[in-house]
Amino acid sequence: MNTNEQQRTVAVLGAGPVGLAAAAHLIGRGLTPLVFEAGPVPGANLASYRHVRLFSPWQYDVDKAARQLLERHGWTAPAADALPTAGELIDDYLAPLAATPEIAPHLLLGHRVTAITRAGFDKVRTKGRDGAPFLIRADTAEGPRQYLAGAVIDATGTWSHPNPLGADGIPALGEAALAARIDYGMPDVLGSARARFAGKRILVVGAGHSAAGTLIALARLAQDDPGTRIVWATRGARLDRVFGGGDADGLPARGQLGMRLKALRDAGGLELRQGFRIHALSEIDGRLRVTGAPVAGTVPVIDGIDRIVCAAGARPDLSLTRELRVRHDPWLESTDALAPLIDPNEHSCGTVRPHGHRELAHPEPGYYVVGAKSYGRAPNFLLATGYEQVRSVVAALAGDLAAADDVQLDLPETGVCNTRLTYDDAASGTADGCCGVAPAVAAACCVPAPGAGGTCGCRTPAAAGCCA
Repeated sequence: MNTNEQQRTVAVLGAGPVGLAAAAHLIGRGLTPLVFEAGPVPGANLASYRHVRLFSPWQYDVDKAARQLLERHGWTAPAADALPTAGELIDDYLAPLAATPEIAPHLLLGHRVTAITRAGFDKVRTKGRDGAPFLIRADTAEGPRQYLAGAVIDATGTWSHPNPLGADGIPALGEAALAARIDYGMPDVLGSARARFAGKRILVVGAGHSAAGTLIALARLAQDDPGTRIVWATRGARLDRVFGGGDADGLPARGQLGMRLKALRDAGGLELRQGFRIHALSEIDGRLRVTGAPVAGTVPVIDGIDRIVCAAGARPDLSLTRELRVRHDPWLESTDALAPLIDPNEHSCGTVRPHGHRELAHPEPGYYVVGAKSYGRAPNFLLATGYEQVRSVVAALAGDLAAADDVQLDLPETGVCNTRLTYDDAASGTADGCCGVAPAVAAACCVPAPGAGGTCGCRTPAAAGCCA
């Protein structure tokens, strides 16, 4: 590969929806993608939860450049308002996209990227650094291989790096030893994994959409096998976000998921343990004991568990870029410029203000993180966000800064910001405030945002407790 070819080659890490969208945009701009996928098929992470029906309809799941590429080859888009499963997203969209003659020759399946650096430069050396190509090392069936590229778009996601059960951010004591009794993510409770759960006492840990989906699936399993018992443990004491905005949610399936979970809780279909911060796991007489951190001098315990589902989210793999000059937010592990827009400590909404190549850039010119990985440890990433991210990044790489800076991001509201959620915290005095902020604080910082259906906007976004 000559120098000019290297400069026009862009390594795309990950052949999921956002990675393949990046490839489509690169092709549209006359650049050459080199797409690395660790799994044997495109969208390998999605394949691990094929059974899960997404709450985003097709209208939000297909990238515009990818659609144009597919339609040139006779592809017909599914109904815009239909809700695909993760498997259908692969079969009806990603697989055909990866098979197009424009993308297929540049797709490297079974190539797990292990490191990215600058050819001939470690992190310390500066002079001449920006002119050196990126060197991407990948493990393959034939052994380690190295590739050169002029830029890197990292869309490796977070799904394959789940958060541990331990409430301190590290595995609970005994978690590694009992790993065979723990499922991370969203196991196929009603399908391939049914035998592991039917007739058992199951603990689900987490307060997000993955936890909600698994709890509802287990409730369906319990209808068929009454011996199945469900325990739900959350670290926090509020359930506003997981119950969601109901009918106010811009994605009806997301709102319905929360309402179904709330109905299950209200009907006594599960045992709920709130404020339970897992400290240790142990095995007693063949069953699991889960010990929590002390609360007011008392050590909480959940006994008699057969299996645990850890739905506590995921985190990015930052080891790939040890030899690059990167800058991450200290706690979210997103880029530092993006963090204020998505910090769950400050924003209860599932939406995010428009952002593109400038917020996604690192001090290493030509390296960008997009997709779920760009959010670091923050939740609530949507595919539509990733598609606009890569459109902006690719435009910047092509030198079209006007297009790169013209970021348009129209996301469906969660309904959490503009809904008074009083069912769990009415006595606390916080439910009547804007975006869940206590009334005294809300009056000082939050006002309705014009044209946003009454959602919150902050006069001083950096103020403690403000929503934006």
